[in-house]
Amino acid sequence: MANSFGPIIISNAEDIPKIDSLATAGLAGTSNSLAYRVHEIEKHFHNSEDWFGLAASPSAETHRADDITDGTLAPFQIDAGNDAWGSWLQILGSSDTPNRTNMVKFDLHKLQIVDSETTNVHYFIQIAAGATGADALAAGAYTTIAYLTPTQQSAEAAIHFMMPRVAVGTKVWARGLAVGTDTCTLDFYFGLHEYAG
Repeated sequence: MANSFGPIIISNAEDIPKIDSLATAGLAGTSNSLAYRVHEIEKHFHNSEDWFGLAASPSAETHRADDITDGTLAPFQIDAGNDAWGSWLQILGSSDTPNRTNMVKFDLHKLQIVDSETTNVHYFIQIAAGATGADALAAGAYTTIAYLTPTQQSAEAAIHFMMPRVAVGTKVWARGLAVGTDTCTLDFYFGLHEYAG
């Protein structure tokens, strides 16, 4: 390294602390720094998970989902047309997050599908985060999930999917498309986790 006085010479490399012995602020530190990104990854895989169903008393676009911890809830239901996307259904309201104290970001990452109107149908689900489903789609703030409705009743494992983190208070929407089927409802719960920074 050099400065206006010439090169800086380090006489003893032991005087420089190793990166693995330094404490970091993680998500409370500088956004997009190495420590921030490592902590974000760590919290994506090692975090608390919350599951949601349709709010017992929904309120416009502010309250759409309740935490399963609070009691038994109905699932959300989307509908699809034949090779056509169904209408956007709001699944998370602007006041539904943060669900846990002091959290500022969240990401949806799992669906638990509990019922389908028709069996053996190739189905696509879109989850979008924004003011409306259409706005989120136009902004590219969505993810698409492939699903095959079961041919017989069986235990379903949660479906994992990828979605970017978004700020708490962001609305979330869902819609579906059924391949070769005139209509097909799909009932589901969703899981998310939140982040402190």
